[in-house]
Amino acid sequence: MAESILNGKSILAVDDEPDVLQVLEGEILEAAPNCKYEKATTYEVAADKLKSNTYDVVILDIMGVQGFELLDLAVSRNFPVAMLTAHALNPEALKRSFEMKARAYLPKEKLGDVVPFLEDILRYEYLPGWKRLYEKLKDFFDRKFESDWEKKIGLNWQDWTKARPWD
Repeated sequence: MAESILNGKSILAVDDEPDVLQVLEGEILEAAPNCKYEKATTYEVAADKLKSNTYDVVILDIMGVQGFELLDLAVSRNFPVAMLTAHALNPEALKRSFEMKARAYLPKEKLGDVVPFLEDILRYEYLPGWKRLYEKLKDFFDRKFESDWEKKIGLNWQDWTKARPWD
């Protein structure tokens, strides 16, 4: 197995569920035992960490820790962010994550596959990263969301390289 690009990186994970943070820690440290893994279970602790430290990757839960507010703070510091959710698993939260410049939107059901997604965040720029995420999770999102969900939220995934909806 090739060495993970996460080795030697600094990662912050924020979730109000300690068991989710424990699973993330196990997955990440198994693949990258030499990374620095920090965690926070509240908005306040996470905001302090984001303001006073530097991270290569930030993982934010949406519900329970004011994830979108933390996303805004993390992006303002140029930290690549993966949004992680179970309860806010819907097309609108996906679109909001994309528009607020998160680098990924991951369902908690995919925690066992989190490492390749985090590696992609470090390997790919914003749009290529989202295209890769979409390729990996399109079938999952199609099963979870209502029909025509992409059209209904106004994201045309196929045209990402042509149009820039956030401009």
